[in-house]
Amino acid sequence: MSSTDELCSLRWDPVSKGVEVIDQTLLPHALRWCRLESLPAFCHAISTMQVRGAPLIGITAAFGLANALAEDASNENLARASAALMATRPTAVNLRWALDQITCAVKSLEPSQRPLVALHRALSLREEDIVNCERIGANGLQLLSALNKDQLNIMTHCNAGWLATVQWGTALAPIYKAHASGIPVHVWVSETRPRNQGTNLTAWELHRAGVPCTIVTDNSCGQLMRQRKVDCVIVGSDRTAANGDVCNKVGTYLKALAARASDIPFYVALPESTIDWSCPSGEQIPIEERDESEVLSIGGLDAAGDYGEVKLAASHSTAFNPAFDVTPADLVAALITEHGNFDASVKGLQQLGAIASDT
Repeated sequence: MSSTDELCSLRWDPVSKGVEVIDQTLLPHALRWCRLESLPAFCHAISTMQVRGAPLIGITAAFGLANALAEDASNENLARASAALMATRPTAVNLRWALDQITCAVKSLEPSQRPLVALHRALSLREEDIVNCERIGANGLQLLSALNKDQLNIMTHCNAGWLATVQWGTALAPIYKAHASGIPVHVWVSETRPRNQGTNLTAWELHRAGVPCTIVTDNSCGQLMRQRKVDCVIVGSDRTAANGDVCNKVGTYLKALAARASDIPFYVALPESTIDWSCPSGEQIPIEERDESEVLSIGGLDAAGDYGEVKLAASHSTAFNPAFDVTPADLVAALITEHGNFDASVKGLQQLGAIASDT
């Protein structure tokens, strides 16, 4: 894994003083950077999933709020811009966390001082995310090494790599670390319908890094586990409740159930910023419902190499499209964080909180 901006999802240009992100809706067919220059552009990038993944959503929102304050640093615009960004995606708690970070940094300052302070805080959040994700990778590597396998067959769901953070990723960070350390790794990449983040993003990332991987249909994952072709499952988290319940891309819960039935460890990798300490359990986590068109149609390249949308269902069909589900804490073998590996429980999270408060 490179430490350069070649393998990052959001970059800051100090010369033009602008933010650029990879338009992830175009992957894997095209790699295109998109410049964000206004509050509506930042909101659009998050809501349409040009950027996605809980940590990256938060970092993007931080820069979006800093951008808004550069135009108007009044209290009214601070509240207005923060509310607009907060409304883009309801589930990922990093969004609220990052906006609170910027707000707390500037709210006591004179308006003239706010733009620069907000920008510096956004830049520091970006750097902290890189460091934290690398630490997640190192801590996760300890768990992978303890499995004592000649070759590790790891299953993932959705995308929790550097496209979902700034660099390294969460669930993919231990895989990148294992690959770099010489451990033979193979990754089962579940397609992750309906937006196919596994097929479009995770497989693309792993190919670029030289990590062997195989795309599989979501419905085949339980059978692969039953056949003992999977050594462990690692996923990310968009919000983790204070009792250890984990909210992640829809389909995660089914993989956790299959892993438990097959006696396979199910790990969740996340930064502390993804923990909602005010949320007592997964029952209180809001589940985003996205447009039914994502289920009823699919996009891709045709034989001529042209991109297009194809309808999958009969006319007048309807669909229900929840973007996330909740996996109960008792199905999670460990939470992999930048502070270490912890039990997915009230006690485990209290231990994490105590360590985090001392750092």
